[in-house]
Formats: sequence, structure tokens, C-alpha cells
Amino acid sequence: MTPAPVPADEADRLNALRDLLLLDTPPEERYDRLARFVAEQLNVPIALLTLVDGQRQWFKSRVGLEATETPRDISFCGHAIMKNDLFVVEDASSDPRFADNPLVTGEPHIRFYAGAPLSAPSGHHIGTLCVIDTVPRTLGPVELSILDALRRLANETLAGKEADE
Repeated sequence: MTPAPVPADEADRLNALRDLLLLDTPPEERYDRLARFVAEQLNVPIALLTLVDGQRQWFKSRVGLEATETPRDISFCGHAIMKNDLFVVEDASSDPRFADNPLVTGEPHIRFYAGAPLSAPSGHHIGTLCVIDTVPRTLGPVELSILDALRRLANETLAGKEADE
């Protein structure tokens, strides 16, 4: 397993994350709506809006997963925040970075992961809007566009630009 890397600007990234005042806050419908919608549109059992803190990834919103956080070093989202574009793992069990990851070998038995990095208003990647499946799969161009569009909507929400209710 390849542990999730740490960005060179980690201190600034963590400050940007903490400035949002979202960590460890109760669920909010505006984020839950995004997670439900992406799960429905991409037909996946798990969808999360994650915030990647120093030692953990915490789920601001979650569909299909009971856990509220997991360690950052085993997180897929910790890899996704290193990218500017979507981060897709079509079959985690055959990917050397993830094949022996406890989230692959045990619950929730991740096989497919697609994460869209979320940005704080400062531009630092602070988490993801991600989808997970227990079977390998590929996203087509329309599905990738849906995930990217919902990422942009999540970023607007994080920036305080409220979507129409």
C-alpha cells in the first residue's frame, strides 16, 4: 500500500481547511443533497463529501457508509487532493497503491473510487466529493462530467455562494 502523500504546502492547506469551520460539525442538507445526488446519478452505493485533516479524512456528508472518518494514511481521498483533476481507481484490488489497503481488503471493500478534489476559497485542496463502489468499473465521459459539475457546485457551496434552495 502506498500511504496518502502530504502536499508541500500542508500547513497552509490545513489552515485553509480549518478556516472553513466545517470539521466535526453536524450534517447539513446542502452537502447531504450533493452526496445523495452524485450517488444516484452515478449509480454507486457510497458517496462522500470528505475533508482531509492532518491525520484523518472526515466525512461532512455520507451516503452508504456508517463510518464518520478513516485514517488519512489509508485514504483514497488523500491521494485525490494531490491532483487538480479527477482521481479515478477503476479496480483497487489490482492497483499496487491500494491492493493491500484495509479499506480494500476489509470493509467497505472498495474496488472502484473516483474523487473530485474540493478547494477552499484560497485554492488549497481540502477534501473531495467522491464515489465508491464494491465492484470494479469505469466512468464514461458523461459520468465524469457529472462528477466534475457537482465538484464545482460543492466548491461554490464551500466558498459561501449558496445554491438556490
